[in-house]
Amino acid sequence: MYNLDTRKHALALLDQGFSQNSVSKQTGISRAAIRSWLVQIEPLEYARGRECPRCGDAPRPPDDPAAYSYLLGLYLGDGCISATRRGVYSLRIACADAWPGLINACVDAVQIARPTNKVCLVPSQGCQYVTCFSKHWPCLFPQHGSGKKHHREIALATWQQEVVDAHPWEFIRGLIHSDGCRITNWTTRVVGGEQRRYEYPRYFFTNLSTDILGLFTNTLDQVGVQWKNTNGKNISVARRASVALMDAHVGPKY
Repeated sequence: MYNLDTRKHALALLDQGFSQNSVSKQTGISRAAIRSWLVQIEPLEYARGRECPRCGDAPRPPDDPAAYSYLLGLYLGDGCISATRRGVYSLRIACADAWPGLINACVDAVQIARPTNKVCLVPSQGCQYVTCFSKHWPCLFPQHGSGKKHHREIALATWQQEVVDAHPWEFIRGLIHSDGCRITNWTTRVVGGEQRRYEYPRYFFTNLSTDILGLFTNTLDQVGVQWKNTNGKNISVARRASVALMDAHVGPKY
């Protein structure tokens, strides 16, 4: 009666913490059908994916390391991984509705990471959760753990650091797209006795995790971008040459 996309959407809502009754009201699906999907013996098709590059006898880097470096930045900023009732893991990355290009880029990066698994959008107030189910997410993101990221240690595995070192701008772009922005500041100056407005662009990155801030600033150092930590949780890039570098490789959200 219900197609696969409808079933996946309902189960994704349950994984977010909605009750069966709430999901039934939101989707129009009967509670009996929802209960049957929770206890079914056979997993849904999207839970069956090929092994990830980290699971073989000889683990290797991701098949597309540049796309992975971008996705790693998105995950560290606005992503989470949760175990589900069906023995697989749900990766969810929150993307604001204001940036449809970012949503599409996130979907593409997740799909590249798990090409045989379905990527879906779960709407929430003001944002879309880019969602994908796979048993391999903890392999690809060993930073997964209980609790909020800023309450636990966040460090890259050796193979992840090698990916970031090879593709630093993609990692920076993912972090900016998640917890950063490009804005135009302004000030006034007196020129020839006349008060004039002066505008200048700058980038900001804000995160409560000192470990994630360190990963961001270390990578900025690697590519020659000058930065300042303004209040312990906010990184500012304002020097003209550094902003130009960021514009060339990152750019504003879209």
